[in-house]
Amino acid sequence: MLASYWPVPLATHLCPDAASINPVLARVFRAMRATEALQNPESQAVTQGFYASNDQLLKRIDLPEFKQLIQFFAHSLQQTVSAANKDTWPKERISLQLEILGCWFQIQNGMAFHDVHTHGNCSWSGVYYVQIDHTEKRISHPAMGEQNGITRFYGPYSQWQAGAHMDVGNAYLQKNTIDVEPADGKLVLFPAYLPHKAMPYEGDLDRIIVSFNAQLHAAQGDQLFDFSAR
Repeated sequence: MLASYWPVPLATHLCPDAASINPVLARVFRAMRATEALQNPESQAVTQGFYASNDQLLKRIDLPEFKQLIQFFAHSLQQTVSAANKDTWPKERISLQLEILGCWFQIQNGMAFHDVHTHGNCSWSGVYYVQIDHTEKRISHPAMGEQNGITRFYGPYSQWQAGAHMDVGNAYLQKNTIDVEPADGKLVLFPAYLPHKAMPYEGDLDRIIVSFNAQLHAAQGDQLFDFSAR
């Protein structure tokens, strides 16, 4: 009998209120970037094609549209985490305490990119697409094509692949990336340890995203299993 262990969960959700939320947030984020440019004109963060805010958006933005988005994040996380742990959590109902530890936005254009990285101090992370060119326009880029502005995820065994022998016997390891197509209103949730990258992007519209990190705790404590020696 063949069994596969240690799966990597990856989930996408679509925000039902994206059409009303996203344009407001795009204007706010552009204004915040412009304000920083005036206050700190020498900053590379605002003079180049890639800009990232600090991770304190929960304290900096008090708008109903932003609160709607955070509620959507929390609801989607609860659904995803529950599904990912359905065979692992105890049978009795557990009470979840969700905390978003950091939330920030990024604006990208002019072939700028965000290189491969992971997120720390959290169990789950998310990327939400606020704005990007429509698919037909985005993939028509002469150099990048369908890879223009995608988010690329790398398998957790990437660090061992460079020295590994490859043949058809382990072909299942050789497809080591998953590309998620960006679209306004799409949320991607993934384990924080998973390496990922924002590929180079160039378009008529800026690529604007919101990212966040989250911890989820059980009210009765996080140690659900007995790790004592047997």
